[in-house]
Amino acid sequence: MPLPPAPTKRASLLAPEAYDAPARTSARASRKPQADDEGTPGDGNAPILATAEHMSSSGAAAEHPAAFQPKFRTETARSPEQPSAPSYKKSSAAVPQADVKPRKAKAAGPSKLFVLDTNVLLHDPMCLFRFEEHDIFLPMIVLEELDGHKKGMTEVARNARQTSRSLDALAGTQGADFGSGLKLDATGHKEAGGKLFFQTQTLDYTLPLSLPQGKADNQILGVVGALRKQYAPQGKDSHAGAREVVLVSKDINMRVKARALGLPTDDYQNDKTLDDGDLLYAGSLALPLDFWTKHGKTMESWQSGSYTFYRISGPIVPNLLINQFVYFEAPGEPSLYARVTEIRAKTAVLKTLKDYNHLKNAVWGVTTRNREQNFAMNVLMDPEVDFVTLAGNAGTGKTLMALASGLTQVLDDRRYTEIIMTRATVSVGEDIGFLPGTEEEKMGPWMGALDDNLEVLAKTETTSGEWGRAATNELIRSRIKIKSMNFMRGRTFLNKYVIIDEAQNLTPKQMKTLITRAGPGTKIICMGNLAQIDTPYLTEGSSGLTFAVDKFKGWPHGGHITLARGERSRLADFASEVL
Repeated sequence: MPLPPAPTKRASLLAPEAYDAPARTSARASRKPQADDEGTPGDGNAPILATAEHMSSSGAAAEHPAAFQPKFRTETARSPEQPSAPSYKKSSAAVPQADVKPRKAKAAGPSKLFVLDTNVLLHDPMCLFRFEEHDIFLPMIVLEELDGHKKGMTEVARNARQTSRSLDALAGTQGADFGSGLKLDATGHKEAGGKLFFQTQTLDYTLPLSLPQGKADNQILGVVGALRKQYAPQGKDSHAGAREVVLVSKDINMRVKARALGLPTDDYQNDKTLDDGDLLYAGSLALPLDFWTKHGKTMESWQSGSYTFYRISGPIVPNLLINQFVYFEAPGEPSLYARVTEIRAKTAVLKTLKDYNHLKNAVWGVTTRNREQNFAMNVLMDPEVDFVTLAGNAGTGKTLMALASGLTQVLDDRRYTEIIMTRATVSVGEDIGFLPGTEEEKMGPWMGALDDNLEVLAKTETTSGEWGRAATNELIRSRIKIKSMNFMRGRTFLNKYVIIDEAQNLTPKQMKTLITRAGPGTKIICMGNLAQIDTPYLTEGSSGLTFAVDKFKGWPHGGHITLARGERSRLADFASEVL
């Protein structure tokens, strides 16, 4: 077999197709050691893709530099002096996109170093993986405090044990080095691009004499001060090694002391669904005054039973969600109250509501008194809606409407077998101690709202006399079960009507635990007032009720309404406004 002819051109001028295979192989091989250099302390600009400089150590790269130039376009790989050739577009398309896509665009400058307080780990055991490309530093005193909270069956103890397991998994990964930091993505959490550092040596710091040296909070403040000195700019007008060190704590007093000492600090924000409670999804939307003018020409309408349907298209459609209520009220024009039942492309279908304000549509003798209550009763009585959240101030009728609709669907419609009611057992004041009796007897003092509303519902039936009301009360009591949240783990509710009262005091994790108990044919109603949160470390933005409302909005089988007007009494309405 004769030998091929010798090349007549220089290697750097050959067609790029001749070097596709070796160039692609080298680029892939160069990315593996690059991951070891990424995320080192003080280096926030670690390269994402291999460059020709990294490949110059190989003989082939030195002999043919043009063939080993970077084949993927990034902001740092190109320069005006080195325009990319058209052939590189073709070769980059041959590489799988998943291999070269960066995890997330990093911010300019070095990554931050966050020092975590113990209460952050006890609040959210997954907080280690919530800081994206930034690094985490744990002082030794934090591990000591974490060890002291791991015993018991409380939520804090469970979080402490989960955090300890996460730390053990990170420390046990192959190639883990405490000196250079533990990679946070080593256990499968790819969203975490930074490293975890432990305090492995004594840090030199000085605190004011007014702060006791033995207190754990003050030791953490001292560690933050020492780290800031360590990562301060070296030399005049030099930022080599400069890095921002931030203390993250859920303790307000801790953050106040840190700011008094000139240390940067921040609250743990990742647990907050919303930054502002006013941004919470209300479940209803007022149609503009020019609604009929802009949407009337292209609107279609048809009748189905007692309901009227409207198919609209126009500028308001992108702002609508499934099961969102819309209303149009204007003087001199007919009002419209409807619910969004379908959204397709640029069209939406509105379905008129059943009027529960009228006595003929009363639910267990209860009629609604305002617009929002009518919206709430429509989703409570709809069998296609499996999850309902009701938010509102005291006296807006949340518990009464939920119980009335539940009794109607359990006793009259036979849609569900029984009502299960539970609530978060968080005291307003001091705890009165252990309660005697069975589970239901222990939950009795917490269910005063149930007794009050059942008394109202029992009086709605006036034709059967005293004996009939007593029999009705016994029947109602037999179909209502009071359960404690502490024993919900592992349970499954089949064809039940579940009411979760005071849901604003639940954490997102507890809310998930309760909602996932639902089996086939079960409906869950969560009620609460975000202005009455009694659980420590929970705010309007991080409450489980806010979490559920935000995650379920737009789901075809979920509904939410924020009740705005109180109907309890004029005294209660005035007190909620001025006190």
